[in-house]
Amino acid sequence: MTKIGSLSVLGWREWVALPDLGVDQIKVKLDTGARSSSIHAFEVQVYRQQGVDRVRFSVHPLQRNDHTIIQADAPLLEYRLVRSSNGQTDERPVIVTNVHVAGQAWPIELTLANRDAMGFRMLLGREALKGRFCVDPASSYLAGRKKRKGPSA
Repeated sequence: MTKIGSLSVLGWREWVALPDLGVDQIKVKLDTGARSSSIHAFEVQVYRQQGVDRVRFSVHPLQRNDHTIIQADAPLLEYRLVRSSNGQTDERPVIVTNVHVAGQAWPIELTLANRDAMGFRMLLGREALKGRFCVDPASSYLAGRKKRKGPSA
């Protein structure tokens, strides 16, 4: 993997894993214009368990595929006002989860949003990338291609 100084270089889109949420792989857009990271979540339900606020939600991890659904659950960190690319401000639930990409793993804050109409089911924003990676906007999948399911040939 190419490096710039001490930072590895990723492309503008990559495959990542969110193992704490049961997501083996999801294609993300690395968006240095977005401060926070966001994932398409639906059927979002906040509930309280043993004095802790938690959020249960569903994820479609594959673009243009509404049949594959992953049920996820995580502690609720907070609600945050987020301004979308169209200028609209929404209050979104925020969780912390581990992201795995390019052989590295670290916790990120992830807002839960309806990204159904967006091209990517997840954005990895600059706060998640800061101090870890540089982004080459002319490249894709520098960390590797999607892993195929099933037996290898």
